[in-house]
Amino acid sequence: MQLLVNVDHIATLRNARGEGYPNPVEAAKVCEHAGASGIVFHLRKDRRHIKTEDVYQLKKSVQGDLDFEMAATDEMLDISKDVNPELVTLVPESREELTTEGGLDMETVFDDFRDRVFPAYADTNIAISLFIDPNKKDIELAADLGSDAIELHTGTYANATTESDKKAELDRLKEGAELAHELGMKVNAGHGLNLDNLEPLVDQVPHLNDISIGHALVSSALFYGLNKTVKKFLRIMKNPNN
Repeated sequence: MQLLVNVDHIATLRNARGEGYPNPVEAAKVCEHAGASGIVFHLRKDRRHIKTEDVYQLKKSVQGDLDFEMAATDEMLDISKDVNPELVTLVPESREELTTEGGLDMETVFDDFRDRVFPAYADTNIAISLFIDPNKKDIELAADLGSDAIELHTGTYANATTESDKKAELDRLKEGAELAHELGMKVNAGHGLNLDNLEPLVDQVPHLNDISIGHALVSSALFYGLNKTVKKFLRIMKNPNN
């Protein structure tokens, strides 16, 4: 199980003043030095946080896995192929959203992904992951496309306010992870995870490979420091019952 740190919100803070700092590339170095296995970023069409130049600098700097989150636009396909990260994670994206609000609607995107998106990566070594909700049909469609991995959307679990709702969502995530594993795909997870809700997830959901955490990690770093915060998350992932 690997921790990949999303540095989008480091860029958000930088862009608030336009002063050039804090630098997401420098933050990525701190995270990897603290034990993170790689870095995640989402290059949006509107460049609201990560900029195109950040992407190329991260590619040069990151020593571990680089996960390029993106909408499946022609522009992003071209940039990702030029950057050549280890992984691209295809996500839904709308201009109005504050952050990614849910998984891909696989029935809607299936034909386009089959005919245009997946063939674009056929001559590369870039692995493809699809950000989806833990729904049986969506996971099966991801496998039908030949996706290397899925990233389970954990936002519904993270936002659950009652123990019964949390348990129900953990059960869905567990079933989704088991199905994806059976179908030969790696199982990643992310969205809304923090120091309080991470432990039940890693304790109860099997076959987890990469866990992506950004907003909560950067927020906690305001109080603990970035190095210590990465280590706090790693301790939970390595010892979920302690």
